[in-house]
Order: sequence, then C-alpha cells, then structure tokens
Amino acid sequence: MSLALATELVELATTIAHEVGAVALAGRKRGLTEVSTKSTPTDMVTEYDKLTEASIIAALRAARPDDSIVGEEGGGHVGTSGITWFVDPIDGTTNFLYDLPTWTVSLGAHDAQGELAAVVFCPPLRETYTATRGGGAFLNGSAIHCNDVTDIAQCLIATGFNYSPENRLVQAARIPRMIAEIRDIRRLGSASLDLCFVAVGRYDAYYEEHLFPWDLAAGTLIAKESGCTIGSIDGGKILPSAILASSPTVFTQIQDLIRRSNG
Repeated sequence: MSLALATELVELATTIAHEVGAVALAGRKRGLTEVSTKSTPTDMVTEYDKLTEASIIAALRAARPDDSIVGEEGGGHVGTSGITWFVDPIDGTTNFLYDLPTWTVSLGAHDAQGELAAVVFCPPLRETYTATRGGGAFLNGSAIHCNDVTDIAQCLIATGFNYSPENRLVQAARIPRMIAEIRDIRRLGSASLDLCFVAVGRYDAYYEEHLFPWDLAAGTLIAKESGCTIGSIDGGKILPSAILASSPTVFTQIQDLIRRSNG
C-alpha cells in the first residue's frame, strides 16, 4: 500500500482521535459515573472506554466502510478492503480513572504487510504521535528519533505489569535482579504511550508481556519509524505476549538482562 494512502489514514485517525479524546477528557473532568471490571478486579473499564470506542468505530465506518475494525471493548466490523484498524479507545484506563495525565487514544491501521499507519493521542498532555510505514515518526508534526545510548548502565527502562496477580509476581521478581545494572525503572501504565516515549527519547527501552494487539498496533509503528529495534524479549518476532522496544545499540544487552533476571 502507498505512502499516500498511509498518510490519508493518519490524517483521518488524527481527526477522530482528537475529537473523541476531547470528549473523554472533558468527561473525566466532570467525573465518572460508571466504573466496572473485566478480567480481574484491577482491570477497569469506564463509560468513556465504551463511548469512545463506539464513536471511533462509527467515524471509521462512515469514512471507510470497507475497512475491518477490532476494538478493545468488543466492537468491530469485518471488511473487505485489506485494511484492519485496531482501536484502543482509552489505553491506560487506570490512569484515566485516577485522573493521571498518562492515557491515550490509540488507532493503528494494518494491511497484509503489518503496521501501515498509526496515531497515539494523549489528550491531557496535548501530544499527538503519528507514523506511516516508511515515512517516519512525529510528535505534534515534528520528526522524532529514539536515543542512541550504548551503555546499558545508562538506560532508563520502562515496563508494565499484567492484571493477573500470578503474572505480576513473576514480572515484579525481575526488578531487584535488574535494577543494579541499569539507570532506573519506570512503570507508566499505558503501553501505547510507553512505546511513544521510547520513540521520542524519554525512555531508552520498554518491555512488557501479556498485552493484546490493540495495545501495540499503533505504538510499535511509531517506535519502529523513530529508529527503535523491536522484537520479543526472548529474541523472536514481535508478540503481544513479550515485546521489547529499545535503542538498537542496547537491544541485545537488554534481552540478555531480562533473560538473566528470570527466576
């Protein structure tokens, strides 16, 4: 698919993300009235997760009725165009619930070759990250690039913890084994924003496990186009179950550190 099409998709996704993000931000300021749980007692969903997803799907269907759509909250559509949108209406729902300014609206368009166009909009920070395959990555219209750090001891590394208590214990047990060998650890709570922060150089690396396609559909392309190396933490392909994104010069060092830090 052409760069022109990818650019068109980014423009559409940016317009939609800005519109629905503004509604969600205003709603959060007014206060939430419907908060429930999904997979575990800590896996939250609010009325704005559902409302935002419905609004995004309606807008995409109106503009591109033949595209497929996969939404985190269960909404979607089976199309015939060869383009599939992965929608995370509010990535970082716990942050949204607590009124922390680190949640996003994430839209990623894929074709048969993978990620094609990406938009991650953080309404509280007024930051819009975009990328097209082969066209670079941008923050609010300015080109961005990942860091070129070469020494793992100087790396600020982000991660995340799964909603399952059993998985969290395994993930948390790595940290004491890693912390002495790097600069520090951060845990933000929004996979799409974590990937964007690596892309713009606010982190040197990010890894996480037990994610879903909509968590990564946009952020991975933004990170790739900024110059990041991306793969699984065990050396294979990108998987929602085990992703690592970092400066190319420390990628294998971080893989090795994670491997050595397993129980």
